[in-house]
Amino acid sequence: MKRRVWQVVHWVIIINFLVEILYMSYQVFVVMDPGTSGPLFGAARDMDMDFFLKRRLYAIETWVAIGGLAIYLAITEVRPRLQPAPREAS
Repeated sequence: MKRRVWQVVHWVIIINFLVEILYMSYQVFVVMDPGTSGPLFGAARDMDMDFFLKRRLYAIETWVAIGGLAIYLAITEVRPRLQPAPREAS
């Protein structure tokens, strides 16, 4: 039972990171977009500075969530699989 609870908590954390990444990406590339979807390239020069900084903050928050998810998965999924299996005492 205890293992099942931790497994649910594990998946809630992963889903929370994924939802945040998707939401922030939507904010950066759709909502906070001056005209066309995608990167700004040369359009950044013509943007209002406040609008540009808000968009940049959403982008930074997206990268923080991506980094957090990567670190969490490295600790909980990758590292245990790279460690050798414990030997049985004979």
